[in-house]
Amino acid sequence: MLEQLSLFDPAFCQRWRGGNHTWRPVREGGFDQRRYRLAPVPEAAARRFVAEHHYSKSFPAARMSFGLLEGDHLVGAVVLGVPMHPAVLTKPFPTLGPGRAAEISRLVLLDEVPSNAESWVLGQLFRLAAEQGIRGLVAFSDPMPRILGGAVLMPGHVGHVYRVTRGKYLGRGTARTVTILPNGTVLTARAVQKVRAGERGAAGVRARLMALGARPLPEMVAEYARAGADLTPGEWLELALAQIGARRVRHRGCHRFVWPVGDKGWRRRCPIGLVELPYPLATDPAVTL
Repeated sequence: MLEQLSLFDPAFCQRWRGGNHTWRPVREGGFDQRRYRLAPVPEAAARRFVAEHHYSKSFPAARMSFGLLEGDHLVGAVVLGVPMHPAVLTKPFPTLGPGRAAEISRLVLLDEVPSNAESWVLGQLFRLAAEQGIRGLVAFSDPMPRILGGAVLMPGHVGHVYRVTRGKYLGRGTARTVTILPNGTVLTARAVQKVRAGERGAAGVRARLMALGARPLPEMVAEYARAGADLTPGEWLELALAQIGARRVRHRGCHRFVWPVGDKGWRRRCPIGLVELPYPLATDPAVTL
């Protein structure tokens, strides 16, 4: 049984198309930065792109949106967002006031973008974010591989691109039990809350589960009503997860990386609120779905 996957042999780039992710070996190379530019784009354009191509079909609470353009053709998007909890930013950047730090919430590149584009995109992002007054960025990598029938759905990432872009490694985020869907993706606690409370974005979460085989909510509500019973959105969610064979597994926490952004002097003296640690080199044990 495959227990661990090395990030370096092979190493993978994640790509997207129509909500499906694929994995390309870094060794393919081929990215020519002269053909591309990263530029601010209207949030509406980024939202459409992310909703069409990212598996979640959702858009985060965004601070800034940038597009990767090949000519006038949008082939990628990067979104700086507001995390679910302020501590995501204040722990690593305790001296930065409101609005001075952000999380890299989405990085979506189409499958037509050659491998090794990520490091260039991040370098451009650091420059553009600094021009908008951002002085600290946070990103996470998920090191837990997911395997289905011998096929690698998600190889697990230890943040190699964050290492080569000189991100400071500050250990893991919070360990927690997570819900793994049959396509290897995680159903976040925020997504669960959207469904349970009927919040904005709940329809996108339900559509994501129905694409994996869950019965539609209205259909099941009508069926229960005919039997003289009620079915809440939360109850539907539990039934849907059981229908598609989702699994709850213990996750040791995603790896956390940060970058002070701005001039060289600031990057050197920026206070960091957590202890910098050696970069991780191996993924966690794989989960077989």
